[in-house]
Amino acid sequence: MSIHKYEVFVKVVELGSLTKAAELLGFTQSGISHTLSALEAEFGFTLLIRNRSGVKLTMNGEQVLRPIREILQWNEQLKQEVAAIHGLEVGTLTVGTFTSVSVHWLPDMIKQFRREYPYIEFKLMEGGYLEIEQWIEAGVVDCGFLSLPTREKFEVIPLKKDRMLAIVAKEHPISSAPYFPLPQIAHEDFIIPKTGSDYDVRRVLEKAGIVPNIKFSAGDDYAIMAMVEKGLGMSILPELVLTRQNYNISMLELEERSFRSLGIAVNSIKHASPATRRFLKHVELWLKVNT
Repeated sequence: MSIHKYEVFVKVVELGSLTKAAELLGFTQSGISHTLSALEAEFGFTLLIRNRSGVKLTMNGEQVLRPIREILQWNEQLKQEVAAIHGLEVGTLTVGTFTSVSVHWLPDMIKQFRREYPYIEFKLMEGGYLEIEQWIEAGVVDCGFLSLPTREKFEVIPLKKDRMLAIVAKEHPISSAPYFPLPQIAHEDFIIPKTGSDYDVRRVLEKAGIVPNIKFSAGDDYAIMAMVEKGLGMSILPELVLTRQNYNISMLELEERSFRSLGIAVNSIKHASPATRRFLKHVELWLKVNT
């Protein structure tokens, strides 16, 4: 059985299209189709249902997807270990992340990491906390940044406490107050992050026993800031999200200080690839120096 066939299969599943997988891997669509057919012949059952809208896993395909991903992870780890023996640092590191970390941490983290390990490539996958947890568990990413607590089965390195702040338009009557009174939130039009990204905000509201008057839900932190700037409502966002933003808004400490706890998680540090273990140590050191 060929590792190459596994790589093609997983890439087709991730992209949901034979055409897109062919373009990314540098093959013809017929070449991709032939590879998948050969793999199905080896297994003795159909892996994918092909139709005009793309591809869909069969039940048997779903059953073998995770072990195939694990084989590819172990193969990548083997390549990295062999390279390390020869004094080289190579490999691909797939990291699950969300917007504020992608914008404010990762560019400099990766830049400094690649000074020491220039041949390690990065693939970033952005999503909400739930998506990142699912990616870590399924082996889609090597590690992922998360808001804690997360799943007990993960190994987690706590990184930083990030303040949660109220944001209002500059024209808001409370915009120059020393803090935002928690009971007042219930009387404001509220803009909340989309489901899957709203964990930190809802935790603040639930802890205070507040039922917000939700007027809008937005999938992008910067869209929320733009809406607040135009007076469409208030919101609560982490301080890291608000760093270096250019919107005409006021940021206020909450009456009862609240934080989100950020960390980075893996399925197992012991079984992580050499590149992943080095990156985890680098992330800890970078934060100690830069925050």
